[in-house]
Amino acid sequence: MWGPSIIGFGHYHYKYPSGHEGDAPLVGFSPRKAKISLYFATGAQREHLLANFGKHTTGKACVYINKVADIDPEVLKALIKQSVSFLQETYPNQ
Repeated sequence: MWGPSIIGFGHYHYKYPSGHEGDAPLVGFSPRKAKISLYFATGAQREHLLANFGKHTTGKACVYINKVADIDPEVLKALIKQSVSFLQETYPNQ
């Protein structure tokens, strides 16, 4: 668990040039009341995959879905793999 409502898998430690740093899951989700929040790494590859994902909306760092039946599970798998690979390459030695 990451906080009171995020179910996360794996972890990485980030540090930005500004000096801000912290820990976060490689991927995660949160079954909120209104929508399910999905947490993936951002970037061009994510945007390409989301084009074929199904019914969703995006925020700054989250992808929101109403229900799993609205999305393509194969694209979900690809998003998870892409996020894990990207974050492990970006933040090695975790």
